[in-house]
Amino acid sequence: MTGFRNRGFVPTRRAALTLIGAGALAMGGTTLARAAVDDEEVLTEAKVLRDPDTPVAGNPDGNISIVEWSDYNCPYCRKLEPELRQVIQDDGKVRLVLKDWPILGPVSVTAARIALAAKFQDKYHPAHDAMMGVSSRLTEPRINELLAAAGVDMDRLKRDLGDHAKDIDAILKRNNEQAEAFGFRGTPAFIVGKYRVPGVLSMKEFEQVIADARKAKMN
Repeated sequence: MTGFRNRGFVPTRRAALTLIGAGALAMGGTTLARAAVDDEEVLTEAKVLRDPDTPVAGNPDGNISIVEWSDYNCPYCRKLEPELRQVIQDDGKVRLVLKDWPILGPVSVTAARIALAAKFQDKYHPAHDAMMGVSSRLTEPRINELLAAAGVDMDRLKRDLGDHAKDIDAILKRNNEQAEAFGFRGTPAFIVGKYRVPGVLSMKEFEQVIADARKAKMN
């Protein structure tokens, strides 16, 4: 996990998983109390799982949701990406909600804003995959190079960054408020069904927590 205070911490599955209270993702339900944010408004199912402005991968009609908060300059996010996508592909019934949470500096913010701007030309996923697919730390010139190679119209991207600046900033603000309300301290961080997963899991551990989340959903 990469973050402000928890660099390099990879918890065991037992330590990492926290079952969210019954109301945590319920419409209008109450959740963990945080003085700075009104969690009752921040952590509704509609905002966490069904925000129409948040990109979704995997099976959009899946019977369980994984919500991922990530940063394009987070090495753990990059390492985990192909393994998580393989688990989701193999399962076939998982909906992956992608929350850009740029906490590792100004370039991370730039990368997140650019990815969300690419959404307006239906290129969020190529942009996301291109930036997650590198092994070195991103720079602004490198971001532009990667996105151009991924087929993003860079002239339109610049226009959309300006025209939709308020919308993009609002998405990032919501993502940050949710992450803080859940108590996440770094990236990657996940909600899997009713489970809070503040860290990295192996493929087998993800498969197990998905199975656990399905069982919890039935109870």
